[in-house]
This record gives sequence, C-alpha cells and structure tokens, in this order.
Amino acid sequence: MKVAANGWLPVLALLAAASFWGAIWYPSRQLEAMNMAGVWQTLISYGAVFVLVGLFKGLPRLPRIEADRKYLLILFFAAGWTNVAFVLAVLSNEVVRVMVFFYLSPLWTILLGRWVLNEHLTGVSKVALSVSLLGAVVMLWNESMLSTPIGKGDALALSAGMAFALTNVMTRRLQHCSTMLKTQTTWLGVVMISMVMIIMLDEPMPDSSPIAWGGAIALGVFGFLLTTLFVVYAVSQMPVQRSSVIMLFEVVVGAVSAWWLANEQIDLQEWVGGALVLGGGLIAVFFQPESE
Repeated sequence: MKVAANGWLPVLALLAAASFWGAIWYPSRQLEAMNMAGVWQTLISYGAVFVLVGLFKGLPRLPRIEADRKYLLILFFAAGWTNVAFVLAVLSNEVVRVMVFFYLSPLWTILLGRWVLNEHLTGVSKVALSVSLLGAVVMLWNESMLSTPIGKGDALALSAGMAFALTNVMTRRLQHCSTMLKTQTTWLGVVMISMVMIIMLDEPMPDSSPIAWGGAIALGVFGFLLTTLFVVYAVSQMPVQRSSVIMLFEVVVGAVSAWWLANEQIDLQEWVGGALVLGGGLIAVFFQPESE
C-alpha cells in the first residue's frame, strides 16, 4: 500500500473541489429564490472571477503550437457548457437524478482518455472505478428511476457529465500549458456560454437585491475561482481514469448536504453506497502502480 507518486496535494485538491460541487445546489437554489436565474448566476459568478483575476494577472499568452490552440478551444466550449448545464440541472431537477446522469462521466472519461491520451485502464483503475460506480448506483437508485421519463433536467445533467469528461481530458492533454491559462480559458468559456444561453432563453436582467448580486459574486470569488484552480491543477497531475474516480466523492457530499441542509433522510442503502464510493476512491489513492 502506498500514496500515489504525485503526492497528496492533487488528491486533496480534487476532494475539496468535489465537496464544493456536491453542495453547489444549495447556494444556487438560494440565489434562484432571490429571483436570479441560473444562467445569470453563472455569468455573474464567473464573470466576476474572470475580471478580478484578469486585473491582477492579465491574460496569459496563447501557446505557439497550433494543436494546443485547438485543444484550448475545445476546453473553452466543454468547460463552459459543463458548468452552465450543471447549475441549470440542479435548479430544474432533483439533486439525486442530476447526480445519476452527471456521474456517468467516468465512463466517458475512460473512453476519451483511451482515444485522445492513449491512457490504458489499469487493473487497479478497473477495480476502483467499478467499486465507485457500483456505490453511486446503490446510493442513488430507486424504483422510480426507470419509470420516470427523461426530462430537461436529466438531459442537462447527462450533457454536463459528457462535457465534464471532455474538459478533464483536454486539461490533461494540455498538461504542459500553465494552470492559469487553462483556468482562465475555463472561466471565459462559462461567461460566453452563459451569455449565449441568456439570449437564447430570453432571460431578463435579474430583479434581485444587492444581497443576491453580492452572493453571486462571492460564490464566484470564494467558490468557483478556487475549485477551478484545484481541478485544473489536480487533473493535470494524474491520469484522468484516476481523477474521475476521486471526483465521485461529490455524490457522497451531495447526499450528506441534502440530509443536512434539506432534512432529507439517509437510509442504509445510501450509507452502503457511500461507503463503496469512498472505498473506490481510497483504492485509486493508495494502490496506483509506480508507472502512473
């Protein structure tokens, strides 16, 4: 047994990001209750972060290699969509259903990682992924899942998961580029996708209080800024098959936050599922071969 060669910092960064995203539904719904639509939330939060960091750090230079520019453009659209679609999904659907459809993302990540990065699925990763996905299914499954038609929120969550997988693969593909370049590309992508969605959905300017506007800005500066940096840094340091397993910790945080903040009960099935998710994550952390 050993801690992976890349050390604890990338793992802790991913766990922190997963914890934030597992509970993001709560502040998003609080802001929506203050008459701030989801697309305006993402525009204000990420726009504030992009402007703030741009003022202090400036805009990073684009890479000279043409292929890297192509991958950055893919990252721009994928990261933009995954963030906007996920927020819209948790605002329009049950948190549990969002988690089910979004966290098919490890499967897409493995396929893309094999195709784009030529990363082979190791025996340890197969076990970790299988245990974690089984835990997610056990934790989130109920009899009404198949009988309920797939709706708008489900489609948003599914597409967000696919875009999330593509985002992680592109981040890993661009590991030689600076963390700040990839992070600012992500933020700009969210801002632009949000603006397009506002136009397409014909969302009016929020008639919200200064507290709501300040809350959206604070969510960006103290939440999205740090977690984006964490994810970009961590995914750049390890194979995507491993990072996707660790990020499943978000499912556990989502269930616990729903119990704590919305008084939803956690039954034995959810405890067992959560234990499996954590077990898969521990396998991914402690049992990686030296070649990774």
